[in-house]
Amino acid sequence: MKLAMTVRDCLYLNWALPAEVLPEPPAPLRYQVHSSEGRDWVFASALLFHQDAVRLAALPLIRVGYPQFNLRFYVLDREGTPSVLFRRMLMPGWVAPGVRLVSHQPAFGARLDFPRPTVDAGDGPWRWRVEHGGRLEVRAWRDMSAVSAGAGIGEGPRLGSWDDTVRYFQVRLRGYAQNSDGRLRRIDVRKPSSVATWPLRAEVSGEQHLPGLFCLPSDGFDWPALHSAWLCPEIPFAFELGLVPKEVAVTRGMPQPAAGRVAGAWRANGANAALREREETSPREARRASC
Repeated sequence: MKLAMTVRDCLYLNWALPAEVLPEPPAPLRYQVHSSEGRDWVFASALLFHQDAVRLAALPLIRVGYPQFNLRFYVLDREGTPSVLFRRMLMPGWVAPGVRLVSHQPAFGARLDFPRPTVDAGDGPWRWRVEHGGRLEVRAWRDMSAVSAGAGIGEGPRLGSWDDTVRYFQVRLRGYAQNSDGRLRRIDVRKPSSVATWPLRAEVSGEQHLPGLFCLPSDGFDWPALHSAWLCPEIPFAFELGLVPKEVAVTRGMPQPAAGRVAGAWRANGANAALREREETSPREARRASC
C-alpha cells in the first residue's frame, strides 16, 4: 500500500538512553549502539508535527490532515541499514482506528495541541501539549547557539557537527512497526535528502510519562535531558507498507554481528547482514512484550 503526504512544523526531540534499560527489539532488528564515557547508548526521538494532505495512491482526490506525535528508536535492520522502530503513534481519536485498520501501525487516540511556528512571524517560544494517560508539554524557541555548541545540550554521545547530527536522525529511509499479532511491518520511505531545519532550545515537562510511551520500565533510571532539538518547516514524502517475513531461528553458537555498535556519527557497518544471536531469557527480553 502506498501513501503520500507533507509533514509541516515537525519538532524533533532527541534523547540518548542507556542501552541496558531497553527491551530487546523485535528480530531481525538491533539497536544502533554508541559507546561514550564507559556506557552504551541508544538514541530515541519524539516527533510532533502536522500531517497534511495524507492521501492513498489509489484515491488521490481524498486527502486528510491531522497532528501526530510519534516515538521511535534508532536501529539497524537485517541488512545493516539505518532504520527506525516505531513504538507508538498518537493522533486524534477520530483518525486512530482508521490508521490501525489501513496501515496496521501502533496508532492510539490522544488530545494534541500543536502550534504552527512557520506561520508565526516571531522566534517563539511555542508550546506543544500531548494528553494520553497524562500530560506532556514542550516549550521551545529558536536558538542558534545549539549549532555552535556541538549539536548537543544533554548527556550522551556527540554525533559530530550540527549537520551530522541532523543527518543521523533524518536520513533513514526504512521504518518498522509491529502489528497487533506481533508481525513486523516494514515501511519504505521516499523523501528529500535534506530539508531546512531551525535549531531550537526546548524544555519538556511531564517527562515521567515518556517511559510508558516508549514501552520502558517506569523505574530504574532517570529520564535524561534532551540531547538535541530542532524544527523542520516542511518535509514532503511518500511511503509503502509491507510485511517482513517471519524470522528464522538462528542456531546457537553463530557469531554475533557487531554492526549494532557504532563508535561515531553516521557510521553503520553494512557488512553485518547476519542475524543477531538470540540469548537465553534475560530481563531485557522479559520487558520486550510490555508495549
